[in-house]
Amino acid sequence: MITTKSARKNARTEQKTGDLTQRQLEDLVETFKVLSDPTRLKIAITLTKAEMCVHDIAGATGISESAASHQLRILRSLRLVKHRREGKQIFYSLDDHHIEKLIRVATEHITER
Repeated sequence: MITTKSARKNARTEQKTGDLTQRQLEDLVETFKVLSDPTRLKIAITLTKAEMCVHDIAGATGISESAASHQLRILRSLRLVKHRREGKQIFYSLDDHHIEKLIRVATEHITER
């Protein structure tokens, strides 16, 4: 049987690991990788409390505004953080309740020792 390159790629994408496709598994790995960085995790935890601008995020996490912007760009690229513009200012918040829940469950897990 002859298979095309795209057919093999689709087959790999559709392979299941438990209830996840290969693509979903890769996305999950990428999410955990991004949140494994202490600075990005601090930003995510900070945003569980309130929507904030870069200046406030930088102050709350103890990093420069430039570093905060860079990390927020990475968090946004994986849809962990979203933004809204109000005039010249941009406010950031967690993308949805799942991100906060993920942080809360992980926190509960490590504090139950």
